[in-house]
Amino acid sequence: MSMEGKICMITGANSGIGKATAMGLAEMNGTVVIVCRNKERGEPALKEIIEKTGNKNVDLLLCDLSSLDSIRNLATKFKNKYQNLHVLINNAGVMLSKRVSSVDGFEMNFAVNHLAPFLLTNLLLDTLKRSAPSRIINVASAAHKLGTIDFEDLQGEHKKRRFMGLYGDSKLALMLTSYEFSRRLEGTGVTLNTVHPGVVNTNLGVDRSKPKKGIVRRFFKTAEKGAETSIYLASSPEVEAITGKYFINKQEQKSSKDSYNETLAKKIWDISIEMVGL
Repeated sequence: MSMEGKICMITGANSGIGKATAMGLAEMNGTVVIVCRNKERGEPALKEIIEKTGNKNVDLLLCDLSSLDSIRNLATKFKNKYQNLHVLINNAGVMLSKRVSSVDGFEMNFAVNHLAPFLLTNLLLDTLKRSAPSRIINVASAAHKLGTIDFEDLQGEHKKRRFMGLYGDSKLALMLTSYEFSRRLEGTGVTLNTVHPGVVNTNLGVDRSKPKKGIVRRFFKTAEKGAETSIYLASSPEVEAITGKYFINKQEQKSSKDSYNETLAKKIWDISIEMVGL
């Protein structure tokens, strides 16, 4: 399968699933734009992808996805350099068990896992539509099933901490707006699907203790295995017309009951629009 002539952007591509996804699409001869937080991590990943795939059409753009201004700068830089965008993979994510605030004052899980892909996708929609047929893939998590949307405490300032609470909340918000995106994009030639990559050995959960991470990660998937469904959704002709679905291991699956609540989706959409200043 060839991705020649296709321009793909992947966030969080300096390691883990993101880098494995970038590697896979570069091997298919796609033009791959990797988005990383800084040069120190991004440049070695860029060099490795080019050397291992032999594909010189790999580019690096820098962005701090916890900053709304940095996301806006990323979209501007991309548009100044590229006329088209055929695949956008919102892969970057964090998993913090304690509440940390972003530079904009948002809870960090919510800022990176939900607001960042929401803003970036909206900023690149005109380019995606112009490039249609095009695809958006949002890397979600089965942890969305543990999430709740509490409009009285959306930033998790007051509620008791549940297992995976802040992370699950952010991934449920991502799922809700992903489905809302797919409804709003009907008829444009732009599809949007979500993926749970499985439990993968990545840098997520970096605030957990080393012994716990070491014990658990023996049972994790490799990054390459975790990237397979994202690559499939980005490249396979089988899913070209499919949109608004949730995939695990290249198969459509049901997400949580709450994630299909259209009233909830519209409300979180409107609040997110206000939060990111669109």
